[in-house]
Amino acid sequence: MRICLVAVGKPGLLAAPVREYERRAARYWRFEAVEAPQGRGKTAREVLAREEDGIRAKLRPRYLRVAVSREGDPSSSAELARWLERVATGPEQGVHFVVGGAYGLSEPLRADCERALSLSAFTLPHDFARLVLAEQLYRAGAILKNEPYHKGPR
Repeated sequence: MRICLVAVGKPGLLAAPVREYERRAARYWRFEAVEAPQGRGKTAREVLAREEDGIRAKLRPRYLRVAVSREGDPSSSAELARWLERVATGPEQGVHFVVGGAYGLSEPLRADCERALSLSAFTLPHDFARLVLAEQLYRAGAILKNEPYHKGPR
């Protein structure tokens, strides 16, 4: 199955671990990470609108869209793995996981996503959210292959 992580901006201080876990996730999925430009503007609304345009330009048709957002639904690692397994057997060509910038994702973009996923109730910097998501995609693959990386409930 194809998984595309669409993130606003490049990872800063966390670039090395982000790239490492994205490389690991690619062991299990046809994985790619694409970066949309960070928006500029005088207000949060302007920034969100510009970032939304950049994100939408990266989205492919026939992919499920998942907004990664504090307001999304919480999921355990095993639940995420099982959900990805179900999606892999469906009609979609893949999944886009969408990680916003400093202000998150615009409301219209969140509304256009089929699912919203929360990584934490905490507000996370977007590069940290990208790292956590990449690690969870790697973990989900290990769970589905019954490999020993994941020590929690399956």
